[in-house]
Amino acid sequence: MIERILPPAVRSAYARDDPPSATLLPEELPLVAQAVPKRRAEFTTVRHCARTALEKLGVAPAPILRGDRGAPVWPPGIVGSMTHCTGYRAAAVAQAGEVTGIGIDAEEHGPLPAGVLDLVSLPSEQEHLTALTQAGPETWWERVLFSAKESVYKVWFPRTGEWLGFEEASLTFDPSAATFTARILRAGPFEQLEGRFLVEDGIVLTAIVLD
Repeated sequence: MIERILPPAVRSAYARDDPPSATLLPEELPLVAQAVPKRRAEFTTVRHCARTALEKLGVAPAPILRGDRGAPVWPPGIVGSMTHCTGYRAAAVAQAGEVTGIGIDAEEHGPLPAGVLDLVSLPSEQEHLTALTQAGPETWWERVLFSAKESVYKVWFPRTGEWLGFEEASLTFDPSAATFTARILRAGPFEQLEGRFLVEDGIVLTAIVLD
């Protein structure tokens, strides 16, 4: 699914469950040594997806460790992003000479927990979501918004090394084109980011790729 919202220069892989063939490299094992089984399975499968995607680029298997704030550390010359939620894990990678940043996110398609929308959205975005819901009530737009803001952060942080709050990006969606625009409300390398989204089979997917 994820490949449908990514450009040709980006290679990806996904899984809907945790296959027995998914394993960790020795360097990665300490990162989940104390993790509960569910967390360990997610961590393992998403790295299995990442190595599958890297193989499509001709990159040999390599450990994917954690950097600041848990961001994945990719092999030299590679940019990428990983995501997981219940029922979906995915990774997307590209050569740094072709793509300068990738942010992907997956979420279960459904309402956000009570009170979360107010924490992650601006008043103008809530008005926008209301209009979107009236036109397309089959889509939980609040969940699409949450996912898109996660993708924004995953592009922002590797470039800046700084936190970006939910309130520091203002998003609008174009349902007919399945795209979104994020206007960044603080000083930094981006004033605006463009992304794509997909809602299918109970999953929300969003992606931003910087050429």
